[in-house]
Amino acid sequence: MLKKISAIVVPSIIAVAILAVMLYSVWGDLLLTLSYIYPPFLFAATFICIVSWVLRGARYRYILQALGVGCTLLFSTACIFISQTANLIVPARLGDIVRLFILKHEKDVAYSKGLSSVVIERVFDIIMVAFLGVISLPFAVDVPDWFYTVIGIPLLGGLVFFILLVWLGRINSDNRYIRIILGMLDEVREASLNLPALAVLSISSLVIWITDVLVCLMIVMMFRVDLPFAIIVLAIVIGNLVKAVPLTPGGVGTYEVSLALTFEVSGVAPATAVLIAVIDHLIKNLVTLGGGIASVYYFGGWTVSLVKKALDWKLGGRDDARD
Repeated sequence: MLKKISAIVVPSIIAVAILAVMLYSVWGDLLLTLSYIYPPFLFAATFICIVSWVLRGARYRYILQALGVGCTLLFSTACIFISQTANLIVPARLGDIVRLFILKHEKDVAYSKGLSSVVIERVFDIIMVAFLGVISLPFAVDVPDWFYTVIGIPLLGGLVFFILLVWLGRINSDNRYIRIILGMLDEVREASLNLPALAVLSISSLVIWITDVLVCLMIVMMFRVDLPFAIIVLAIVIGNLVKAVPLTPGGVGTYEVSLALTFEVSGVAPATAVLIAVIDHLIKNLVTLGGGIASVYYFGGWTVSLVKKALDWKLGGRDDARD
């Protein structure tokens, strides 16, 4: 029990501590900066964020259909909402496994196929956001050297992943567990490694990340900050790539630090940089939470216990996470 509690509490404390230090460091200028908040920009940012979620749902529906799983746009969007809401609560992106159980319960999809769908989504997310980073880097001046590392590693990892995906397709094994893994990779390969799928998944992922940038752009405009669009893109890229390292639930704290640092390097006042980062992430998390709650009503109350069972299963509890 102590291990379970610490697995959630410790990362949460880290996230809160990071935010507290950030806000404390600019406390003197905070009230003055807050006076620039203008509700229409917040509403615009929220609307764009909702559109981004619908686009994510459309992409995930395409992935599921490529894997032979038919569903509606509402279903695929609700799946992502619930798993991402769980990720706001639990560390290490354990919420992603919730999607596997939803697919099994609602569509009788094998866990391996559900995992394949998540892998495809995550791989294209990471690669395409890093690609946006490569495009935006030439427009930035005096960025820290580690920015190049943060952007380069996912691109290299993605290249290695696809090479392995092709190479492993030639391997056969009599071992049951290896066959399961190879079968899952076959599904990933068939659903993503063909020209139509590569085009759809790449373009849709780029559009999704651009809408994510537009949310931040609304906040930047609200504070009347003159920043090149490429710098905002770079901030979102660095924030999401750092956030992909599961140090805190939902990347809270690490995401804000990454955004604020990028803006400060570009000449934005520290207090303004911190508020842009905090408000941007707050809007995105609140929309995620709202969508997650709505999705619970869509699927039914059983999903609440599912989140708990999935967490217990992943953290070594005795629940077997079966329906």
